[in-house]
Amino acid sequence: MIYISSWVSLLSFVALSLPICSSFFALPIPLSNRTSDTNKMHLILTGATGLVGSAVLDAMIKTPDISKISIISRRPVKMAEDAKDPRINVILHKDFEKYDSDLLNQLEGATGCVWALGVSQNAVGKEEYIRITKSFPLAAATAFQSLSPSSSTSTSSPLHTQPNPSSKPFHFIYISGEGATTTPPSSLSLPARLTTPYYAIIKGQAELALSSLSSPTFFPISMRPGYVDPSSHSAILPYIPKLSTFMTLAVKVLGPPIRVGYKKLWSPTEELGKGVVEMAMGRWDGDIKREIEDGGNGFEKLQGGGVVIGNVGWRRVAGLGL
Repeated sequence: MIYISSWVSLLSFVALSLPICSSFFALPIPLSNRTSDTNKMHLILTGATGLVGSAVLDAMIKTPDISKISIISRRPVKMAEDAKDPRINVILHKDFEKYDSDLLNQLEGATGCVWALGVSQNAVGKEEYIRITKSFPLAAATAFQSLSPSSSTSTSSPLHTQPNPSSKPFHFIYISGEGATTTPPSSLSLPARLTTPYYAIIKGQAELALSSLSSPTFFPISMRPGYVDPSSHSAILPYIPKLSTFMTLAVKVLGPPIRVGYKKLWSPTEELGKGVVEMAMGRWDGDIKREIEDGGNGFEKLQGGGVVIGNVGWRRVAGLGL
C-alpha cells in the first residue's frame, strides 16, 4: 500500500526532459474560499499508509464537513489509530479485486473515494504492477458504482450536464502520476516508445479504463501529481514510508531546485491532500468544467467522460502559482 510511484515519476520525468506547456492563465480560486457543503459527507480512502494517502488522510481529518472516513487497508493504519477520530473506520481487506456485500454495506452512503493505493514499478514484477495499478482501482470503481446516488435523486457529473449544487455524483479520484500517458504505445514515435517507462503506459491505461465507467452519477478524476514533497508537512512525517538511500540522495539533490525554480512539477503534500479531498467532495466541479471548456493547460477530458488533472492544472486552480 506504499505509494512511491510519484518519486519514480519525478526522476523519469526530469531525466527524459519532458516538455511542459506554458500555463493557461485563469483566475485562481484558493481552496479555503470554496463554499462548504450543506450535507455532511462520507469519503473512502485507500493507500492510507503511503505518502499521498497520508496527506489525504490528514486533510480528511481536518475537514469538518466530512462526517465519516472509511479506510480500506490490508493492515492497521497507525495515523488513523493515533488520531482517535470517531469518524474513522478502518476496514481490513485482503483482496482489492473483490468487494462483497458485507464490505459494501460498511461503505453505504459514501459520496466519494480517493484511490491512493500504489507501488513503485521497481518494487514488484510487471504483472503484479499492472494488477495493483490498473486492476485494483478498476475493480473498486466498478463495485463503488453501486454506492452512487440513483439517477432519480442525483444530478449528472459536471461534464454531462450543469451540476446541481444540492446533489452531486459519486467522485472517484485516482492518484496517477506526472508523466503518465493515455497514448497507446503503438501510436508513440520510436524514440518515445523506447524511452517511455511502462509505469506511464499502465497508469494511462488505468485512467482510460476508469473514464469508461463515467456516467451521470459516477465521475472519475485522474490526478497526476509531480514531485510529491512532504518536507514541510509535519503532521504526516512520522507515518510516511522511509525512502531508500538512493531516493533520499535524489530528493536532496532535486528537491531544492524544483521548489524554487520548477514549481510546475512541485506537489507539496499538505496542499495536495487538501486539493484531492476537495475534488472528492465535488468542490472542484465548477472549476473542472470551466477549465475543460476553456482548454485550460493541465486539464484533459478523456473519452467516456472522465478527466485527467495534471500537476500544472491543480496548482493553478489551487492558487499555488507556477
